[in-house]
Amino acid sequence: MYKRFLSYPHIVWMGIFIIAPMLLVLFYSLTIMENEHLYFTIEHFVRFVDPIYLGVLLRSIWLALIATFICLMLGYPLAYILANSAFAKKHSLLFLIVVPMWMNFLLRTYAWMTILENTGILNSILESLGFSRIQFMYNQGAVVFGMVYNFIPFMILPIHSVLVKIDPSLIEAAKDLGAGSKRIFGKVILPLSLPGIISGITMVFMPAVTTFVISRLLGGGQFTLIGNLIEKQFVYVGDWNFGSSMSIILMILILISMRFMPKDEAARGGGLL
Repeated sequence: MYKRFLSYPHIVWMGIFIIAPMLLVLFYSLTIMENEHLYFTIEHFVRFVDPIYLGVLLRSIWLALIATFICLMLGYPLAYILANSAFAKKHSLLFLIVVPMWMNFLLRTYAWMTILENTGILNSILESLGFSRIQFMYNQGAVVFGMVYNFIPFMILPIHSVLVKIDPSLIEAAKDLGAGSKRIFGKVILPLSLPGIISGITMVFMPAVTTFVISRLLGGGQFTLIGNLIEKQFVYVGDWNFGSSMSIILMILILISMRFMPKDEAARGGGLL
């Protein structure tokens, strides 16, 4: 009875700030106001099938997949180095990876704007060396770069947490049986680290496909992603019904991607996020 009583504040919190807003979004997505009468409809979901909106969704998924792949290619080797007990500076490096996450997401993105813009630090250095300016911003490359920079810790940390838990005796046994370094990695380390890889992929892909700040700032608004489209419906157009329907569709896609995350890694990922 006492434990049940302690759970009530958490249940009330979830009901007010999680369940109620989600139900409100679902309500707006399924209703329409005509002649001062409220009707239930799936018109907003049918409207999303328009090639223009589907193109925005596919572009968002494509850029998120590219960013996720780059994070995996960069994050796995770094996580492997950090998990290696012979690496003396691993705690300092891990600290440097976590520190940027303490800073506001918007401030981090603005900081890169001052570095990448035409009159920024990089172009100033290039001009001082006698080179011409390079257009770093306002393209898809800048958007992907912003995604990778902001979300790569979510790839490194889950993989690292799995690698450090691998029993060293398994690697020693593989060595005793004559396996080389490549075979040990391919047959022992990589399969055992798959839960961390899946968790990292999910944790990077979800915020990457829903982001709107990165594409608006580093992309200069020239590359509309699904997050930007939803923001415009709520903030500028005032079409909350259509914006809610897109939010529900995106939520379904995220839930589908979470389906592939192992349960223990999902719990760990929720703590990191």
